[in-house]
Amino acid sequence: MRDLNPETTALLTTGLRDSALKALAALTQVIVGKDSHVRRALAVLLSGGHLLLEDLPGVGKTTLARGLALVLGGRFQRVQGTNDLLPSDLLGAQLWDAREQIFRFQPGPVFANVLLLDELNRIGPKTQSALLEVMVEGQVTMDHATHPLPDPFFVIATQNPTDHAGTFPLPESQMDRFAAVLHLGYPPPEAERRILKGEAGSIALDSLEMAMSPADWAAAKRAVRQVNASDAVLGYIERVVERIRNAGGFCSTRAISQWLALAKAEAWLQCLPYVTPDHLQATLSDTMAHRGRMDDRVLNRQDRRHILENVIAEVPVGWKP
Repeated sequence: MRDLNPETTALLTTGLRDSALKALAALTQVIVGKDSHVRRALAVLLSGGHLLLEDLPGVGKTTLARGLALVLGGRFQRVQGTNDLLPSDLLGAQLWDAREQIFRFQPGPVFANVLLLDELNRIGPKTQSALLEVMVEGQVTMDHATHPLPDPFFVIATQNPTDHAGTFPLPESQMDRFAAVLHLGYPPPEAERRILKGEAGSIALDSLEMAMSPADWAAAKRAVRQVNASDAVLGYIERVVERIRNAGGFCSTRAISQWLALAKAEAWLQCLPYVTPDHLQATLSDTMAHRGRMDDRVLNRQDRRHILENVIAEVPVGWKP
């Protein structure tokens, strides 16, 4: 879009936004009663980050992930987390070609546009660590050779509560790879009735059609990156981050970048060319609730969200410290 004139760029951006909003409208007819969660999931995708869905089994985490894959098009792969899953089961392996007498790389399921990792915390630590390069660099390095992943590339992982049998805690380095965490919770009664009647939920996934091609999705991500963040907004970010760090919370530079990117995506979906403090405040807890240690021994995710809400209330938006 950099080489196009402003009028053409504006028309292209409007068309991309219309496609994204069409995808959002379709998803909310399947993932009922969770409109804000679906919108935030789409914003994470447009921001270029990866999404972690945490909650009890059977509340729609996998349905949301599959729905996003259907409206986005491209190649979709699903991996069921088990404790015996090996790194090669995700990344691929070097296989011997007897005819050519050489080893050839056989790509694994990570070579997709949308990768669903179902029950990520049932995967052992060694295999979990195989995802670190994948989620940040968008590539797989094996036997001194680098294999780039498709572009765009989006990871959606689901995680059961850590007190469930057969789960492994995700390390901080792994959690920091996710741009945001969402907790779906139980649907409201009227939405649950629609699911029971077969009008929504996983049974309605077949009604979804592709709203954006992978090329449109990549172009939308580029448009989101063009949303402006003023010096005043960046100053507000710095004050919030300082408060979180002083309170003992882990807040990496990657986390800050993902927070700003998610705020830009929300602004873009609202047809705004700039980020406001409202966008930052609305996205802070989803971006930071799964990170850091505001004493994990006594705090769960919901408690941490309350602390982050207090940070928002305490840190002034203006220039005064």
